[in-house]
Amino acid sequence: MWLFFHKLASPRHFYRISGQLIPWMGGVTLLCLLAGLYLGLWVAPPDYQQGQSYRIMFVHVPAAWMSMFVYVFMAVLSGIHLIWNMKLADVMVRSSATLGATFTALALATGSLWGKPMWGAWWVWDARLTSELILLFLYLGYMALVSAIEDHRTAARAGGILVLVGVVNIPIIHYSVEWWNTLHQGPTVTKFDKPSIHPSMLWPLLLMAVAFQLYYFTVVLMNARLELLEREKRAQWVRELFQTSPAAVKTG
Repeated sequence: MWLFFHKLASPRHFYRISGQLIPWMGGVTLLCLLAGLYLGLWVAPPDYQQGQSYRIMFVHVPAAWMSMFVYVFMAVLSGIHLIWNMKLADVMVRSSATLGATFTALALATGSLWGKPMWGAWWVWDARLTSELILLFLYLGYMALVSAIEDHRTAARAGGILVLVGVVNIPIIHYSVEWWNTLHQGPTVTKFDKPSIHPSMLWPLLLMAVAFQLYYFTVVLMNARLELLEREKRAQWVRELFQTSPAAVKTG
């Protein structure tokens, strides 16, 4: 097991292993997405209070979960890079930022669409919504910071520190509905005793959550492979890769 992770930390082995995983993960992502949408949009019954409008939950909730998951994942990888100077950790952080910002923006947009019929307003300065908006700014701030610094090492250190400082916002997002009087509803799936959501709605929601997470890992591996080739284009293993590949193009 340790040998596997040691190899995975090698750019050459990471490129090979990720290339093998991407098609399988993409296929399972598509299956979970289609099954989740079918069950959520056609099989699940209307909500007794919200009617059909609650169905936006099957996109909004997984997007909100992923917005926090991706940031925590970036924080862990940033810590690994700062402590052990692992190049691949920084590659994964950079490859994750755009996806994390997209999930966060999607959560805010769908939440606004959901909030209009429920609260009568597109936006309120609710604790959950405000802290989620701050998360979007953290993603955008990280991307702007690393883009403004030309040296990869300096940019990785500065960006890593920003991500680690900003991780304090994650528990604020998660517990905001419990710490403050907020319009946003409390937890329904992650309750320790029993989820207060009917199984006919819970299963498509969980399928959509799995689809979103697999989509993230599929796309982040694709982004990381491109980032890795750009950084390692003068390395011997990259030259060998393109020399042996019939579809290779010269990277200069």
